[in-house]
Amino acid sequence: MRKVLVTGGTGLVGKALQQITSEEDVESWYFAGSKDGDLKDLNATKALFEKVQPTHVIHLAAMVGGLFHNMNNNLDFLRINLQINDNVLQTAHEHGCLKVISCLSTCIFPDKTTYPIDETMVHNGPPHTSNYGYSYAKRLIDVQNHAYHDKYGCMFTSIIPCNIFGPNDNYKPDVSHVIPGMIYRMHKLLNENPQVAQEDKVFTVYGSGKPLRQFIYSLDLAKLIVWVLRNYESVEPIILSVDEEQEVSIFQVAQAIAQAFNFRGKIECDTSKADGQYKKTASNKKLRSFLPNFQFTDFDKAIKVSVDWYIQHYDEARK
Repeated sequence: MRKVLVTGGTGLVGKALQQITSEEDVESWYFAGSKDGDLKDLNATKALFEKVQPTHVIHLAAMVGGLFHNMNNNLDFLRINLQINDNVLQTAHEHGCLKVISCLSTCIFPDKTTYPIDETMVHNGPPHTSNYGYSYAKRLIDVQNHAYHDKYGCMFTSIIPCNIFGPNDNYKPDVSHVIPGMIYRMHKLLNENPQVAQEDKVFTVYGSGKPLRQFIYSLDLAKLIVWVLRNYESVEPIILSVDEEQEVSIFQVAQAIAQAFNFRGKIECDTSKADGQYKKTASNKKLRSFLPNFQFTDFDKAIKVSVDWYIQHYDEARK
């Protein structure tokens, strides 16, 4: 039986994987969080592998954050993620792990490119200046995967999801990604100053609201990761993204969140704040060649589930 170590296993995607696999006995799973070992430290990483003795690894652990956190901390994003990735991959090799699946991101693709982007274009130019530290660290996983494969024959591969959201996200201001950030701020707006009528409240979208993004629900991504674990046998990365026509604007995201909260006030854009990359439309043609009938959860429905989860679990949510 496969024994799967999930690094970053207590975060957004790790929790989704726990939910998806909880009723299965195809593999044995170990979901490691920061309390299980500091992956920036090689000895701690080795101790975790010694304890778990995995045959397979799903590597989700990373220093992550939203646009503004990245813009202000590119050096930290570069150094910390380089340390984590090198420790995990080298230790997995030393333990003879049969497969390692590392999680990248569509934000690592070149800023100046043609669309839609696909798996062959990862290294075709510099990433957007706002998150170059994170992007280069993640790109190097692909380089490492090929190098381990070339030298040792390791089946180290990577997945490239589009923007992920769902229950158990990170809602901390200045650190969160766009959807959990908006959920946090909308909840705060609705619950502060109760003397102000909801119709008179204004929800602010950071930036113009025009940038376009593809969003994947965490439970959908978890299902696809399990498929990769069991079926995908290539060192080449694979994009795990919703279809191109499911791309939405940041303003549409705000509208969906407002609807999920039954918000009756106004939505305005603060154009003094940065937009970041305008679009990073990804092609899932490769994924669809394997899974032509995979059904992604409706965006509005997934937003509603995510908002309801936050309201119901407000006290323990990361914020």
